[in-house]
Amino acid sequence: MARRLSLDRAVDLFLDHLKVERGLAANTLDGYGRDLVRLGGFLAALGRADVDDVTAADLTDHLIGLADAGLGARSRARALVAIRGLFRHLIAEHWLEADPSELIDAPRTVQRSPVVLGESAVAALLAAPRRDTPRGLRDAAMLELLYASGLRVSELVRLPLADANLKAGFVRVTGKGKKTRLVPMGAAARDTIERYLGEVRPAWLRVRDEPALFLTERGRPMTRQGFWKLLGAHARAAGVRAVGGAVSPHKLRHSFATHLLEHGADLRAVQAMLGHADIATTQIYTHVSRAHLVEQYRKAHPRAR
Repeated sequence: MARRLSLDRAVDLFLDHLKVERGLAANTLDGYGRDLVRLGGFLAALGRADVDDVTAADLTDHLIGLADAGLGARSRARALVAIRGLFRHLIAEHWLEADPSELIDAPRTVQRSPVVLGESAVAALLAAPRRDTPRGLRDAAMLELLYASGLRVSELVRLPLADANLKAGFVRVTGKGKKTRLVPMGAAARDTIERYLGEVRPAWLRVRDEPALFLTERGRPMTRQGFWKLLGAHARAAGVRAVGGAVSPHKLRHSFATHLLEHGADLRAVQAMLGHADIATTQIYTHVSRAHLVEQYRKAHPRAR
């Protein structure tokens, strides 16, 4: 006989499990929390106090309500992931005998191709910072590394100095779920970082044992917001824009992956460099790569036109 457990307590136990045992990132935990708190409010209004009061019809009605409130299919699919995770955890911990979310279909989402900068646009962006100034050299080092290694912006700004192996030409990155991966960096990134370390970082350093690789002029670690601002400034100076809006760190990450595939990189290798747990996530870049191949075919094949 399954034990009874309140919905609020169930959500707390599940989030603790995700944090302690699975080591999910804070942003991911916040997303799960928001989705499950919203579910809890809906179920409380129906008078469902305990987890074994919840039915599949209740969960379906909740998802329909999210759609009526204007949430897109992607947001509703994310909410269903959180709901399924909660109830699967309750089954595993013997709080429930049956999973009410088991047969609910995920909302259909439209797979959008990632926004990618052309290679000439990336080259213009990387050339924008003035490398004869301390701030410009620091900015150039960060932009070069972001494009060379496909890091997330959070990974870039919190990268420790100790995790950049310039001699071997790679960085050790701690990504989502505190998983680490080794990612190569190109000669251009390595050389620019070496100049930054020799000419800029020692002059800005205020705390002797500061671990962060990239610092502000005040000797503090660069922040996500600070990097977004400097990226936007250099993109505007270079006249570089992305489809659908401003250039963002994630669009440079998309460009890194797509350009690798267009030049013949193996999909599994790109998956490892990006830190994707599932290769299906990496496969969004193959559409862009295939489009590039078709373009090359039409230009080169004598009977393609």
